[in-house]
Amino acid sequence: MKVLIVEDEPRFAATLSMGLRAEGFVVVHADNGLDGLWEATENTFDVIVLDIMLPGLNGYEVLRKLRAREVWTPVLMLTAKDGDYDQTDAFDLGADDYLSKPAAFIVLLARLRALVRRGAPARPVVLTAGTLSLDPARRLVQRGSTPIELTPREYGVLEYLMRHKDTVVTKNEMLQHVWDAHYAGADNVVEVYIGYVRRKIDTPFGTTSIQTIRGAGYRLDSEASLSGN
Repeated sequence: MKVLIVEDEPRFAATLSMGLRAEGFVVVHADNGLDGLWEATENTFDVIVLDIMLPGLNGYEVLRKLRAREVWTPVLMLTAKDGDYDQTDAFDLGADDYLSKPAAFIVLLARLRALVRRGAPARPVVLTAGTLSLDPARRLVQRGSTPIELTPREYGVLEYLMRHKDTVVTKNEMLQHVWDAHYAGADNVVEVYIGYVRRKIDTPFGTTSIQTIRGAGYRLDSEASLSGN
């Protein structure tokens, strides 16, 4: 089994490398994000241990670029930072597991072996609705061949609609899945963001993908019609 360790703390990297070699792993070490990205894209590994706080390119960026380049090697994020938002960011970018330092070697080893057994995940399916496409792996939205820039919240709204295309979704469902199950603000925030998304995915292209269903919610049509048709 071949593992790439991207870690800038020399003592920790040496200890981890020695322990993994003793367990039968072939270990390659990179001490900065740029070298780690190069190794991960140019060579084949069974698993990657990736620190978040790295010189040159942080772990989040390394992971984002790896997934954008369709490198699906399982990634265990390892960091001194410890917080729910850090873990959420890591998983949103495509991490497969997450451990905070200091982590017991036996636990880290068990996690790595589990990732190796699981293997590289399948490439996420690109969501489509007519000429509109959304690639969850690269967080890329396009109308035909034209890229569309969305904010994280706009992206969440569109992704939820596309995963439920041709189905009416209520404001409450949108709030629970795109905002938070405990969101206590006004529900007109959904209308506001639907408007933002329409202005980006429909208005410039003369399409009407997102339909307002009075008294019910919103529906994204799988085949958008030209405005006025």
